[in-house]
Amino acid sequence: MVSKALGKYVQSLHQKKYRHRHGAFLVEGGKSVLELLSSDLEVEHVLATAEFIDQNRAHLPARLPLSAATETELTQLGTLATNTTALAVVHLPAETPLPLTLPESALLLALDEVRDPGNLGTLLRLADWYGLPGVVLSPGCADAYAPKTVAASMGAFARVRVWERDLAAWLPTLAPAVGIFGADLEGDNVHRLSLHPAGVLVMGSESHGLTPAVAAALTRRLHIPRGAGGQAESLNVAISAAILLDNFFRNE
Repeated sequence: MVSKALGKYVQSLHQKKYRHRHGAFLVEGGKSVLELLSSDLEVEHVLATAEFIDQNRAHLPARLPLSAATETELTQLGTLATNTTALAVVHLPAETPLPLTLPESALLLALDEVRDPGNLGTLLRLADWYGLPGVVLSPGCADAYAPKTVAASMGAFARVRVWERDLAAWLPTLAPAVGIFGADLEGDNVHRLSLHPAGVLVMGSESHGLTPAVAAALTRRLHIPRGAGGQAESLNVAISAAILLDNFFRNE
């Protein structure tokens, strides 16, 4: 049985204000927990079924605070529709300084008020796939450590660095040579450009695109052309980012 105090603490981490208050967040599901345990993140507590514990003893550190829980308890305490394996409480990582020269030598992904946690998690997964040094979030973005974001990131939460910046204030401070790219229907056809992975790729919100002040900081606007006969009004922000990122890395 999970203690009432521990159960209450775990459930409080569903909410952002308590994640910030306690400096902790949740990781749910056996696969994500195992990825977590192989990362540098500091694990506060793991709750897992007896079967999960028996099957993964080799991956569970000897001094890991560990509590046995039933599948019912894991599901009731977490946010997943069902959880048959494990969940963990993890310390929020300390934000490391963002090197000023980073956009000159590598490509950063910056997100402008991307409010959907599922999209944010997928974007973190994309950053992980392409080996980006990190993702810069505007204050209006979803929480990078919300349960839905963590789940959608498929383990990227443990590998991708995240910085929070006021993009409208930060982007103009970058060196003039740094390219600041963003999607725009009136932009250049991305398939006809020769792009290289350096600078900042800015993606806007699902509903409104880039905010005016952030759009004003762009040095180049990129357009993803529709195929012949295509009728869709727009693309999901994560799909758009995937297409654009692929073009940056196509010649590498």
